[in-house]
Amino acid sequence: MTVRKNQANLSAPEKRRFVNALLALKSSGQYDTFVTTHNAFIMSDTDNGDRVGHRSPSFLPWHRRFLIQFEQALQSVDPSVALPYWDWTADRTSASSLWAADFLGGTGRSRDGRVMDGPFAAASGNWPINVRVDGRGYLRRDLAANGRQLPTRAEVDTVLAMQVYDAAPWNSASDGFRNHLEGWRGVNLHNRVHVWVGGQMVTGVSPNDPVFWMHHAFVDKLWSQWQRRHPGSPYLPAAGTPDVVDLHDTMRPWNDVTPADMLDHTRHYTYDPAD
Repeated sequence: MTVRKNQANLSAPEKRRFVNALLALKSSGQYDTFVTTHNAFIMSDTDNGDRVGHRSPSFLPWHRRFLIQFEQALQSVDPSVALPYWDWTADRTSASSLWAADFLGGTGRSRDGRVMDGPFAAASGNWPINVRVDGRGYLRRDLAANGRQLPTRAEVDTVLAMQVYDAAPWNSASDGFRNHLEGWRGVNLHNRVHVWVGGQMVTGVSPNDPVFWMHHAFVDKLWSQWQRRHPGSPYLPAAGTPDVVDLHDTMRPWNDVTPADMLDHTRHYTYDPAD
């Protein structure tokens, strides 16, 4: 059984294996297919039309399936690797070990955001940005720019206390746990983290930055905590809702995966209780 750990508790060999698996997927071309998929859904998910991966109830199960598929790809390179998560309520600054040169590398230089150190810097030659929104072929970041702050534990607790999973109109205007976690209104957790990192993380091609996976693994962990706190609160909507994925509807791009299939993550992985 795969056990996901807090990145702050990874050993040096675990960090190296994770980084090496990422680099292998990049070299093979598999990594960029995940970037392409994510960008396609960001571009097509709108408040007033068909929406699957974002701005909708299926944001959480869709990304859970996306992470499982990516984790399986990593494990095809190295079976010992699991996706770590980044608890941004605890590791809150650009001085965190997460951003060290032996792991993800740090922020970008001031004039263009180009990441200058670590295994994913352009200078390494191992991390070209091939799926992109402009002509810049290097990884960019702008950590904590303009005084931005990451969400706090108190803000997370406020969202975890919400009783209802989601509500009409089932988009970025909805008032419920999913939308406050996704970040289109109210407390705004997930979206704020993308903005805090900056660079490609504020675009549809955000998986170009490996921190994307660790951020979403923590978002997934928060969903699992909410599920345990509110066992009587189901995924909504259940059925018959236009433009969104109901409980038993399939989620594109998969032909055989529904939100119902993703409610129990323990068939695929667990989170380390020591964390």
